[in-house]
Amino acid sequence: MSGSTDDGSQPRVLVAGATGGTGGEIVDLLDRRGVTVRCLTRSSANRAALRERGADEVVVGDLFDVDDAARATEDVDVVLSAVGSTVVDRFRGDEFVDGVGNRNLLSGAVDADAEAFVMVSALGVGDEPSSVLGSVFNLFIPPIQRAKAEAETAIREAPISHTIFRAGALTGGSRSDDVHVARPGARLWGPVSRADVARVVVAAPWTPEAADETFEVVRNPLVADRSLAIDWQMPGG
Repeated sequence: MSGSTDDGSQPRVLVAGATGGTGGEIVDLLDRRGVTVRCLTRSSANRAALRERGADEVVVGDLFDVDDAARATEDVDVVLSAVGSTVVDRFRGDEFVDGVGNRNLLSGAVDADAEAFVMVSALGVGDEPSSVLGSVFNLFIPPIQRAKAEAETAIREAPISHTIFRAGALTGGSRSDDVHVARPGARLWGPVSRADVARVVVAAPWTPEAADETFEVVRNPLVADRSLAIDWQMPGG
């Protein structure tokens, strides 16, 4: 991903899930980094708060609606998806934003000829061997994990550069810039702050080593020997 588009304008980055914990950290990191930040929210009541946080554009829409997803992704260069369901959501229906929402976003991004799509997923998703923590996620939220897996598969099959981060137990801690990432099957385990996840999500489209990759991501010195050395590059340098 370059620092500007073909016509010399700033890249437009869509943040889906912008009002959530990880999404909010993503918006904070993108502010004043030489990109146009577009945020997607389901409620117009969030417009002012997102503007104050750094959003240049705010789109109100529901990712379960394919037309809303298409509007949100119109003219975007990068999609950063931090959408996700809660444990309670597993009892509320058969469809989850983790699956349907991400797939609708992906369809819109491909139609818009976006350059990159980044998704926040979770440990335990997929068929690779996982840590005990990943197995716990699968035990307690199996339908949500399956929805994430379906979205991951669709993303890998789509004609767009992508990065998927299977995060450990998300916390509200501060950003350390010292995460441990590895390809699926490394059986990473442990917590990771939403701020640290936000950093690698924002950096991924600008980091060549992250293109078309799926990573497990935690912050745990006990698994440091399994971690890849990646020089994360942020937009704007």
